[in-house]
Amino acid sequence: MKLIDTHVHLYEESFQGDLESVINKAQTNGVTKMLMPNVDKHSVEPMKQISSSYSGVCLPMIGLHPCYVKEDYQEQLTLIEAELATNKFIAVGEIGLDLHWDKTFFEQQKEAFLVQTKWAMDRKMPIAIHCREATMETIKLLKPLVSESLTGVFHCFTGSLETAREVIDMGFYLGIGGVVTFKNAGLEKVLPSIPLDRIVLETDGPYLAPIPFRGKRNESSYLTYIAKRIAEIYGKSIDEIAEQTSANAEKLFKL
Repeated sequence: MKLIDTHVHLYEESFQGDLESVINKAQTNGVTKMLMPNVDKHSVEPMKQISSSYSGVCLPMIGLHPCYVKEDYQEQLTLIEAELATNKFIAVGEIGLDLHWDKTFFEQQKEAFLVQTKWAMDRKMPIAIHCREATMETIKLLKPLVSESLTGVFHCFTGSLETAREVIDMGFYLGIGGVVTFKNAGLEKVLPSIPLDRIVLETDGPYLAPIPFRGKRNESSYLTYIAKRIAEIYGKSIDEIAEQTSANAEKLFKL
């Protein structure tokens, strides 16, 4: 069985004490690749170091996360663009909008999102989108840009069937993580109507651990629990889910 974790923050402090063990455990559980979204200027170097140490296994993205869009966002975008020019990244991310936390810089979030999206389009790279409590605002910004050069994943998708269809119609994939295992999450009613070739798996480690680890540190080895739950929802084997979602990730991120 081969699995790909399309979204995990391995550079976070909670992994510093046992990163090698975390990666080895993931590989033992069939996770062949772990894709790392960047969040701001401070995470770039730690992420690149992990990518270098685990070449071909831990793969980096580059982007400015909406929660880190503050007074210095233009300075940060300049740094991000300079990194992007090195061609060492598989996607532009984690970018997007966030209305859950501080809304002070929402207009700047939109500007940063559009700037980074256009960078990705110019380079024919996918984008990894964060849109917590801002999915419809994100879709509204993206719709005028829809083209063959625009693709990516709506990370941590938890929306309705109607929203899922809008996302797919724009050429995007749905990133499904630990929330799918939560009681009353609602995804079990949405996913059966979604083609399996539009789904990729993710953990978002160290956040959003699946049941039975909810509330604890999440890690890539737990991707098997997510795949198992999706297999139950679709009425397929876990091997079938692993094969299709890994193929989807390989296609999207050109792995």
